[in-house]
Amino acid sequence: MVTAGDFRNGITFDDNGVVLQVIEFQHVKPGKGAAFVRTKLRNVMTGAVIERTFSPTDKFQDARIDRKEMEYLYNDGDLYYFMDTETYEQEPIGASLLPDSFKFVKENDKCKLLSYNGKVFAVEPPMFVTLEVTDTEPGVRGDTATSAKKPCTLETGAVINVPLFINTGDVLRIDTRTGEYIERAK
Repeated sequence: MVTAGDFRNGITFDDNGVVLQVIEFQHVKPGKGAAFVRTKLRNVMTGAVIERTFSPTDKFQDARIDRKEMEYLYNDGDLYYFMDTETYEQEPIGASLLPDSFKFVKENDKCKLLSYNGKVFAVEPPMFVTLEVTDTEPGVRGDTATSAKKPCTLETGAVINVPLFINTGDVLRIDTRTGEYIERAK
């Protein structure tokens, strides 16, 4: 059990069947009246953000979010298949549960599947991936002083902006959280 007085950023709890995660909290002790806890909460299943106030003595059941690393195999229409590398069981996941950053994931990459009570509600791709450039305009030799960018298509089909010196066939390291080019891979 967790009380509202024990809230900290990142704590997850079950509020009448709804799993909420604390994004921000503030303990307030007004001059008159009882103390309360002002919070900003995220519904873990839907991603919706709400603001609520609680009495510090309100009690909630802890919600344990399971994160399991699985290997992305392939997609078949709207279903994306992931495999548990220990048991070799496959888990089909609907396209609606995949984040926008999943466009950087290629087959055989490891992802984390987040679940609550056995029900998968989200997929976390790796933070950094290494992808090959399949299409871009020819690079400009020596143009590293400016911060000019050009579009390039990666092997997964994702399009990002890269510096002018990047060529087709280069292998790049990409941050999936921001979708930005970091460096050329060695």
